[in-house]
Amino acid sequence: MTRRPIRLAVDIGGTFVDAMELDTRTNRVRFRKAATTPARPADGVLNAITALGTDLSEVELFIHGTTLGLNAVLERRGGRTGIITNEGFRDIFLIGRGNVPSDHMYDFQYQRPESLVQRRFTAGVRGRLDYRGRVVEPLDPDSVREAARTLVVDQQVTSIAICFLHSFLDPSHEREAARLIHEEFPEVSLSLSTDIVREYREYERTSTTVLEAYIRPIFERYVDELEAGLAERGFSGRFLIMRSGGGSMTSAVAKTAPTHTVLSGPAGGIVGAAYVASELGRDNVLTFDIGGTSLDACVIERGNPVAAYEAQLEHFPLLIPTYDIRTIGAGGGSIAWLDHGLLKVGPQSAGADPGPVCYGRGGTRPTVTDAAVVLGYMDPERFLAGTMGLRAAEARAAIAEQLAEPLGLTVENAAAGVFDVLLARTVGAVRQITVERGHDPRQFALLAFGGAGPLLAPLLAREMGIGEVIVPFAPSGFSAWGMLSADIVNDFSRTVMATLDDADLAELEQLFKAVEAEAVASLVAQGVPAGEAVLERQFELRYLGQEHSLMVTVGRELDRDAIRAAFDETHRARYGHTMGNPLQILNLRVRGIGGTDRPELQTRPRGDGDPSQALLTHRDAYDFGQQAVVPFAVYDRAHLEPGDTFDGPALIDEGTSTTVVPSGQRVTVDDHGYLLVTLEEAA
Repeated sequence: MTRRPIRLAVDIGGTFVDAMELDTRTNRVRFRKAATTPARPADGVLNAITALGTDLSEVELFIHGTTLGLNAVLERRGGRTGIITNEGFRDIFLIGRGNVPSDHMYDFQYQRPESLVQRRFTAGVRGRLDYRGRVVEPLDPDSVREAARTLVVDQQVTSIAICFLHSFLDPSHEREAARLIHEEFPEVSLSLSTDIVREYREYERTSTTVLEAYIRPIFERYVDELEAGLAERGFSGRFLIMRSGGGSMTSAVAKTAPTHTVLSGPAGGIVGAAYVASELGRDNVLTFDIGGTSLDACVIERGNPVAAYEAQLEHFPLLIPTYDIRTIGAGGGSIAWLDHGLLKVGPQSAGADPGPVCYGRGGTRPTVTDAAVVLGYMDPERFLAGTMGLRAAEARAAIAEQLAEPLGLTVENAAAGVFDVLLARTVGAVRQITVERGHDPRQFALLAFGGAGPLLAPLLAREMGIGEVIVPFAPSGFSAWGMLSADIVNDFSRTVMATLDDADLAELEQLFKAVEAEAVASLVAQGVPAGEAVLERQFELRYLGQEHSLMVTVGRELDRDAIRAAFDETHRARYGHTMGNPLQILNLRVRGIGGTDRPELQTRPRGDGDPSQALLTHRDAYDFGQQAVVPFAVYDRAHLEPGDTFDGPALIDEGTSTTVVPSGQRVTVDDHGYLLVTLEEAA
């Protein structure tokens, strides 16, 4: 028996904090929720742990997913940030790119959000490298000190982003500038671009560094506060934080690299989804995560989540490894409203405070959750396992007054319209990561999680012809559960910019080894024995003359023909064709992985196939299959057994989430107790 047998995962969402406990002795999982506390996010985490009743002195591992950095940017709550760059290049970040966001493509009055850094908070210093990394002008220490005094003393900045031209080839100028500033202003937080990303593209690298500098002070305070709160309650184990690109890192590393956490909550769900897909033998899976404020979807292809190496935070690019997640502002708390007589849903959200009208916390605008209550999908007396009652009459009154009466509809039809609009937005988001990427969604299973995922997933499957919906246990806490199976991971890269035919393979091998040494050192510093580190190599490639690139995994031996064949195969699968152009290597990448033990998916004894022992009652609810209010069978998921099968219309209630199965679809309980929802003809 281990001395500390408990592993604990906590995920902060827009409305609720999810806490999941795993007892490694029995593989038993327990789950609780608490309200998100936007003003003091650490309080929500500690409240969720208190609700769970975990003895923190028994916890060996605490792993956390948070959107604190993301929210700091969206709400403009980061530190007062300055930029130090080369003289004459102060405006790289302010000018940015000339592209317009796709959702504003035809909006001729579109204005970019206010910049994170005002021009008076930028300073140029003398010193310059050329495009090969050679010194054109030595760094001038006096100009660095003068720039720092201007920013810190005159402008009162608390955090500085240092990003020099071509420094990804030679970081020495950035490191010397940081040393000089730290000598004079040791209290100022410094972020160096070469500590974050060693890749070309000056604006994107500057943007990444600025975002890191902007969120770092608030993130450090949050982690320090949470560490102190956990320690006061007896915790002395390992504290890990999820990465946006999967895997985790120690809290100490996270404080120096907070940009890697901006999508850490959704990443936990995708890590868990990849594990479940492997265990269930599903190669191709679409993840479908709907929480309180957003909907996140991602493709798992051939067992691996599709990755990206550039994210977008508001309109700012981030050069960080991340999952290729399509996110829209459509969740349980998304507000339904009228725009010149047209019904819209989101992106505004009621969030955790005040929340939907039915929460009774002062919310006045109807949301998706209110519509679900009106449609009969949620039992007001059993919400959150009976710990939080819902006010159905208030939800009904809000939808009647603000939606139904202006549209000349019944309350039920107005609430159904909210789901229709949400479904249309959802189909668009899923098409972007499937059809527009060359994938046929009918060849995928749909894994539904998040508090509202199972509410909508069967409808989405019917709309898009997806043959199977998988609903895991405790779907509202699935992202937290997924974190329990996350490895410790770190990613490193170098820009190459050479054609595959002309590149010196021996030099590339030496560069790979140097980057791998960095990866191993990072893992060792986080408690992973050097001999247990797994290293994955990749090239980022494109046909010469193209703009967009693709990732190709390479083996320990670099073989031009094998690399070319792998790229052509990937390009054909994505775009339907190949080209004869030479291949250009943009970047080489190394992912270092320290494996962790994953929670076991336990099987349960099969029942007799009769779900009547789980039948709670029948309740009138809106059936999208019949476009009418009809009786639904209501089942208690805790009493369903493997082998049980039944047809819709049905509701499967498990306290923290409800799966809505319209008529025309069938539910089968698999050996793990997961719900498999299929079209009746397919079943």
